[in-house]
Amino acid sequence: MHPDNPRLRNVQIDIGKDARNYVSGQQRVTMVPLTIRRKQNRKVMTPPPGETSVLNSGGEDVSMIRTLGKAFYWQKLLDQGEFATIRDLATAMKLEAGWVAEVLRMTTLAPDIIEAILEGQQPRHLNLQTLRGRHEQLPRDWQGQRKLFGFSI
Repeated sequence: MHPDNPRLRNVQIDIGKDARNYVSGQQRVTMVPLTIRRKQNRKVMTPPPGETSVLNSGGEDVSMIRTLGKAFYWQKLLDQGEFATIRDLATAMKLEAGWVAEVLRMTTLAPDIIEAILEGQQPRHLNLQTLRGRHEQLPRDWQGQRKLFGFSI
């Protein structure tokens, strides 16, 4: 509660409780359990596990969308025979072959995962670092990808 500002006097943060709402006097009070964490230089609100809300989505990730576009463009160049190998493509683009291979791996994502990324509806934890920096291989089967990234199966 905030004693100086009458509008914020009824604001209350309860940690670890279930969401609920009730009427108090003339006001409807809604309590939603959230965790507030610092991520890079901003605060991020995270709902409890298992809850679905707009806070669970990562929002539009422009760099991931651009990288996805590069991946499909490069795959098209390889499919059309413009370049025989990833190494040839990387050399022509003046990029590291390993990075090009990591980016090209994004073309194997399930169509609904790609669509979610383009619409900004991917889970918050699904980002470029998650896709490219994986120690284990990205599952080839789409059901495995959905399970790994937390999409409904």
